[in-house]
Amino acid sequence: MTTYQAKFITLEGSEGAGKSSAMATLTKQLTDWGINYIQTREPGGEPNAEHIRELLLHSDHLHARTELLLMFAARNEHVTKVIRPALEQGIWVVSDRFVDASYAYQGLGRGISWETIEYLEQWVVGDITPDLTLLLDVEPQTGLERAAKRSTKDRIEQEKAPFFDQIRRGYMTRAKADPERIKIIDANQSETAVQQQIIRQLHEFKSTVEG
Repeated sequence: MTTYQAKFITLEGSEGAGKSSAMATLTKQLTDWGINYIQTREPGGEPNAEHIRELLLHSDHLHARTELLLMFAARNEHVTKVIRPALEQGIWVVSDRFVDASYAYQGLGRGISWETIEYLEQWVVGDITPDLTLLLDVEPQTGLERAAKRSTKDRIEQEKAPFFDQIRRGYMTRAKADPERIKIIDANQSETAVQQQIIRQLHEFKSTVEG
């Protein structure tokens, strides 16, 4: 195994952005490099958090604040029982979504102030911050068309186009505020082109880790 200080990498993006394919590309590259890592997701990644995920995705209706609090309840289980212990043991962590998603979905999407989310982030997440975030940016209509080809839509996927416009705006605002961490991947392109962008970003990240 190749030894580096443990790093935390996250994938972000709206529905239909291609995160599953991107995750496969990302984890294959880490495996090829001999890096010891775990793959996880949000909401979920831990048994209790997975139960909360079911509430979040399949409840008939949730108030926006309830949704936010459930997200951070799941995230607390995830951080304290999975992410932090792995990093402390020198194991890299790769997560399908993390806190940036709350700013996009519950912040811009649901209209909750970022100050509220920042407070919860400080309280629940503390110093656990991704070292690299790959943001799969896709035109909302393109993403929704892709998502429509999949199985039955969950509660979030059933939202209308303006909701996803706001999510994209939230993600892009986050990326503009933290360009060193958040790298935008043009997910409107072909799967091969997206893979090439991801691999290029990973090589650049690896060079900084080694440097």
